[in-house]
Amino acid sequence: MSKSIKRVEEAAKESGLTIEVRRMGESTRTAEEAAAQCGCAVAQIVKSLIFQGKDSGRLLLFLVAGNNRLDTEKAAALAGEALERADPRLIRERTGFAIGGVSPIGHLEPVAAFADEALLGFDVVWAAAGAHDAVFSAEPNALVAAAGARVAQLAG
Repeated sequence: MSKSIKRVEEAAKESGLTIEVRRMGESTRTAEEAAAQCGCAVAQIVKSLIFQGKDSGRLLLFLVAGNNRLDTEKAAALAGEALERADPRLIRERTGFAIGGVSPIGHLEPVAAFADEALLGFDVVWAAAGAHDAVFSAEPNALVAAAGARVAQLAG
């Protein structure tokens, strides 16, 4: 098992979130691919988007429903500064995850997190578990709590 998947499992356990990581065998990098693999609606996929504060350089995590686009103006207002896409190497270095496998939990260093309120409308959502083909399901409120995320309207 990869170190990043193990870190996700440990973070879930520490936060009281019970998960079962599933290796799908095929890519779950996009919300559409993940939904097809998980047998759920695209909206039930949690996209973990990492941005960087333009002035501070800090990383910020935005958990967005798979069918929604992040409204970057709303995201910047929540962050309190302008945002830019974080470099994939920086994301891997500071979170321990490669793009396509970024999990809402288990980051190498604390990351401020915000969750799209649209995710709370489901009984179950699916999120990346630290690898391009690894996912786990969770009750949305429990996932948001485990991620330490603040709920907000993030979709544009």
